Amino acid sequence: MDWDRIRIFLEVARSGQILGAAKRLKVNHATVARQLTALEEDLNTKLVTRTTTGSSLTPAGLALLGAAERAESEFLRVGAAFVEASDRLDGTVRVGAPDGLGNYFLVDKLAAFAADNPGLKIQLAPLPRTFSLAKREADIVVMLDRPEEGKLICTKLTDYTLGLYGADGYIKKASPLTHPEHLSDHLLITYIDDIAYSPALDYASGFEMHTKRRFECGSVMGQVEAVRAGHGVGILHDYAAARYPELRRLLPDHSFTRSYWLVSHPDTHETPRVKAVHRHLVTSIRRARKYFLVR
Repeated sequence: MDWDRIRIFLEVARSGQILGAAKRLKVNHATVARQLTALEEDLNTKLVTRTTTGSSLTPAGLALLGAAERAESEFLRVGAAFVEASDRLDGTVRVGAPDGLGNYFLVDKLAAFAADNPGLKIQLAPLPRTFSLAKREADIVVMLDRPEEGKLICTKLTDYTLGLYGADGYIKKASPLTHPEHLSDHLLITYIDDIAYSPALDYASGFEMHTKRRFECGSVMGQVEAVRAGHGVGILHDYAAARYPELRRLLPDHSFTRSYWLVSHPDTHETPRVKAVHRHLVTSIRRARKYFLVR
């Protein structure tokens, strides 16, 4: 079997669509479709059921997927062994992370690491969503919950705290807020429950009985900016709020503690570039642990 065709099949299987695979491989979608058809003809079997909304694997496709992933893993391990002796880091490492940590901490640390290693291309995806390591959506992922399934390498990075904040200008003109019951006089800025991708994002439920008005935003940065603009109060990451001197922590007895987990796939974890970025992330966050926690 032609490995180039197998590689294309893997991307189609992981993305669930020919167009998505083409974007990942940076080739024309017609090329992907043609190579996939050629692979099916080589094997004399149908691997993928194609529809207008995407692609799904047939039983034969599922069988090939397992074998192809094992072969890919071996290629990655051998490749890592070839470059182990070199001090130079080369290639691309994609890091998926929650948008709060990504935008308010990782962007600085990873950009600095990329500047120090010119052969390395680091891609940071700070998005309010989950990433699949099995589908190669990222090489390293920061998660809010420790994965319960799959053979993954998990490292706890740090606990972090959140609290209720308001901007100086807003606090001066708004009704006093010294008890949760006073929230009924304020707009609460928080997440959109329907699109929250982790139970760890449920901060506002403890205040729900006291709130009458809400502004819901799906990004941490959006929530921070809404609070800074003086539109209401919001539950913000303490390490993010510390950047803005105009923000004041309210209801100090009401705090929320969550955790960050660093997760990588055993097939790629030992490659020098992934291992180096993984080590840099662990070191950077653990050194800054005191900034993530407000007691």
